[in-house]
Amino acid sequence: MAFAPNVQEMVRSNPLQVPETFLVSRKEEDEPKSTADAFDLSSKIPILDLSLLSSGHKEELNKLDQACKEWGFFQVVNHGVATELLQEMKDATAKFFELPLEEKNKIRMSGGREGYGQAYAISEGQTMDWSDTLILSLYPAQSRDLKFWPTAPNGFRETIEAYSSEVKRIGEELIRSLSIIMELEKDALLGLHKEVLQALRVNYTPPCSMPDKVLALSPHSDTTTVTILMQEDNVTGLQIRKEGKWVPVKPIPNALVVNVGDALEIWSNGKYKSIEHRAVPNESRLRISYASFLFPHTDAEVGPFDHMVESSRKYKKLKFGDYMAKAIKGKLDGKAHTEMAKIGS
Repeated sequence: MAFAPNVQEMVRSNPLQVPETFLVSRKEEDEPKSTADAFDLSSKIPILDLSLLSSGHKEELNKLDQACKEWGFFQVVNHGVATELLQEMKDATAKFFELPLEEKNKIRMSGGREGYGQAYAISEGQTMDWSDTLILSLYPAQSRDLKFWPTAPNGFRETIEAYSSEVKRIGEELIRSLSIIMELEKDALLGLHKEVLQALRVNYTPPCSMPDKVLALSPHSDTTTVTILMQEDNVTGLQIRKEGKWVPVKPIPNALVVNVGDALEIWSNGKYKSIEHRAVPNESRLRISYASFLFPHTDAEVGPFDHMVESSRKYKKLKFGDYMAKAIKGKLDGKAHTEMAKIGS
């Protein structure tokens, strides 16, 4: 990982510098043509009420089914997380990234995926993402490697713990609702996970003087069951691939963005879509995002449910740990790993 430049430090020393290793070719025809176009598409991304879903509200469950089929992304409101806790997480994280580099490097990634640094720095010469990251394993609690947990600023660990505990609750409520719309018993899908694994990835994306020439996060789908994202309220950066175009996901204050992951796509035999998404930098504003990943246990089996196979089985049955191992070997690369799980691949 020594070759991965620290983006925050690079921008601090020279805000106009964009080294060649970050430059990507972004196809003009993929980009939203105007603010009006982008806003129109963005405004159609479904918004769901978690309190209604959790109480078994039929209409809201139907909306969840449609959102997973047609978009693979939605925003949740009325999720029950205190606004103060969301803000506390944002404030403490901002303070962490403002610490001197030598302090942050005490928890630097060292060969694995946890800690502070550049998450997908796989090989010399690859195109790099315009972001620094902090990645932590959260649940089960015994999976935590505390040597990678920040000790500063004061109270940050406790804030991460409180925030992640709430995300765990939301994730499990969503998985129960997904179980219902997949015509399973309410707790069946959670049971098939054996134990829900949860990790956090914080992406720190500094401003970029050439925002249309770099990516903060390369296009990919998530290997998860679901991913739960907290965005900044006033900086748009997340984009999802819809009908061949990149559509911005406009932040709704205090809402959380949820997306379908590969495990759910496989279980549903492709009915629910694990959508390709990416993040782009802003020319003048810093953006920090907080992605919480909820996975099946590595020993769990993932394969299409018989009752969801309408004409042909699209995916193999596989051990989730094997799927994960293949997926994380390389740099983020669109839908490459779901293609590997298809029958005939």
